[in-house]
Amino acid sequence: MSTAPLLCEGRVVIVTGAGRGLGRAHALAYAAEGARVVVNDLGVGLDGTPGPGSPARQVAEEIRAAGGEAVAHGGDIATTEGAASLVRTALETYGRLDTLVNNAGFLRDRMLVNLDEDDWDAVMRVHLKGHFLPLRHAAAHWRAEARAGRTPRARVVNTSSGAGLLGSVGQGNYSAAKAGIIGLTLVAAAEMGRYGVQVNAIAPAARTRMTEDAFAGTMAAPDSPGAFDAMAPENVSPLVVWLGSDACAGVTGRVFEAEGGRITVMEGWRPGPSADKGAHRSPSEAGDTALKLLAAAEVPGAVYGAQ
Repeated sequence: MSTAPLLCEGRVVIVTGAGRGLGRAHALAYAAEGARVVVNDLGVGLDGTPGPGSPARQVAEEIRAAGGEAVAHGGDIATTEGAASLVRTALETYGRLDTLVNNAGFLRDRMLVNLDEDDWDAVMRVHLKGHFLPLRHAAAHWRAEARAGRTPRARVVNTSSGAGLLGSVGQGNYSAAKAGIIGLTLVAAAEMGRYGVQVNAIAPAARTRMTEDAFAGTMAAPDSPGAFDAMAPENVSPLVVWLGSDACAGVTGRVFEAEGGRITVMEGWRPGPSADKGAHRSPSEAGDTALKLLAAAEVPGAVYGAQ
């Protein structure tokens, strides 16, 4: 009886924020498909402050106990040294790097009028800068490999959110950071394709420490044994593993929404109704034209939490 080959056999994968929730599920799923995994987690609380223990080490031990290969990394990937150390750990431990999954993040939710500068900066730092710096260091390695004649089949999976696609009341900082991650994904895909790097993003919906308060009462696990738990983080990981494998050749610069058993290709900003007068308009004329175009345009999705 033949056994199907593992999807990520021989690949080396970095997963940031992999100590809990979605990141942990991704790390375990990659290991189950034959990948050697660098498990990164700073071990902080929901607000970004340090917490006890080492969740990265625990997940790495869990992978090894199941017969896989993994190494823990506890550096701060929102710093240049931490991000460089992360990539260096993969190269020094396993001799290569094939996939980067940017997943780390936390929340500091406030309504805009109560959102202070520290809350804004902290969320931007971890989510947006915490995506940029590991991507930058990984991309530099892959570019050097390509220029040396060893073009990689590299993959990057970034983590956005429905909040980045539609906005979310009380999460101005988080929504802006997650929208920025989509822009970063599109640019990286365009710039790095020539070096053998594919870059995509996911907007997951799952039950994690970050979402349990926001979706309280709607994300409980099913009571009956064996029932499908639509909000389990493990439901998102299969798509993330596929996007980080050779199997997704040719797929780049795309955003996928993943929730339960549903996968959606998200279609972002593109031209809708348009009118060109070919001459200068007065403000009143511009307003009349805008209203006519809006009447013919699709209604945007509702912002999460809007009344």
